[in-house]
Amino acid sequence: MFEAEVAVLGGGAAGLSLAHRLAGHARGLRTPSVLLVDAPPGPLRPPRRTWCFWEPGQGRFDGALTASWGHLRVRPPTGDPIEGDLAPLRYKMIRSDDFEGLVGRDLARSPNVRRLEATVETVEDIEGGARVQVRSADGEARVLTARWVFDSRPPGSLPAARTTLLQHFHGWFVRTARPVFDPGTVDLMDFRTPQPADGLSFGYVLPVGPHEALVEYTEFSPRTLTDGEYEAAVRHYADDVLRLGDTQVLSTETGVIPMTDAPMPRQVGARVFRIGAAGGATRPATGYTFAGLQRQTRAVAAALRRGRRPVPPPAHSARSRAMDAVLLRALASGRVDGPALFCGLFAHVPAPRLLRFLDGRTRLREDLAVGLRTPIGPMLRSALELPLLPRRPFD
Repeated sequence: MFEAEVAVLGGGAAGLSLAHRLAGHARGLRTPSVLLVDAPPGPLRPPRRTWCFWEPGQGRFDGALTASWGHLRVRPPTGDPIEGDLAPLRYKMIRSDDFEGLVGRDLARSPNVRRLEATVETVEDIEGGARVQVRSADGEARVLTARWVFDSRPPGSLPAARTTLLQHFHGWFVRTARPVFDPGTVDLMDFRTPQPADGLSFGYVLPVGPHEALVEYTEFSPRTLTDGEYEAAVRHYADDVLRLGDTQVLSTETGVIPMTDAPMPRQVGARVFRIGAAGGATRPATGYTFAGLQRQTRAVAAALRRGRRPVPPPAHSARSRAMDAVLLRALASGRVDGPALFCGLFAHVPAPRLLRFLDGRTRLREDLAVGLRTPIGPMLRSALELPLLPRRPFD
């Protein structure tokens, strides 16, 4: 006997999204029983964070949006900013607390979804399903069984890769005394920050009103910074670059996103799968994950409701992953100037098309047209080099 048809491990964006898509009845389709296992409060629970993505029109989680924008700006190290309208797309921001609140309310009303707060210790195959050993916050051990298991927890280590960079960032949610922000425009990349010797850096501004915004410092580089270095970098960006003036810091966020050409396994047992960042939902060249995990969880939920084998599909096409591998190699090797590369793309490719390209939604001819706006020589050299490079574990 199985405790549930589906066990979802981890209460981050991917786990909650899959449980949400399986909640409730759908006419003419199956309604699988679902057990969502959340980690207890503590280091294993995902930290508060912000997710951004773009999509046309209204979306499934618009009720949890903090803000959205129809206009973007990219600032080169010197000179005039590059601006573009995003129509028909909207650039959207969701804070994890609001997302969890919206999904949690829907799950609480669902007759087929249960939630359990426990730490997952082991997952193993059994005949026709999988066994999950968990331990509650008070130390009680329990064994769960399910026909299908979807594990959204962060992997313990990254698979071997030819190239791995880290997208690491520290941001402040601020309130300013003066109305300094344009609520209709997101500053996607502001390269007026000091550039590191072995990567690139930029500022990122998500305004939610004339006086409030998320102001963030981001690096693509092989190593993270110390807490003091992150604070100094954001302080410099807020005070010396943006010149925000009198500012109150309401909250902070820090994160690290691997940007890697390593293949991320989506199946780790006969009936055990990985989803979300652990299952390759992160776009290697950008670090964006939310849209990719939505594609994965949508496909998995559709398969389960139709009684099909619910193998999570790749969140990004083979062509997209190949292009990302070339870009990562070109950046990591120092062959291309990162700020010049991204500014050139936004200057010469319409913003909606470029965002569709970054989301893997463009056709081959559009991909080729975007590729011609990159430094062709360094990119070609990086492409030719890749097959000769060994895959190594990331330290």
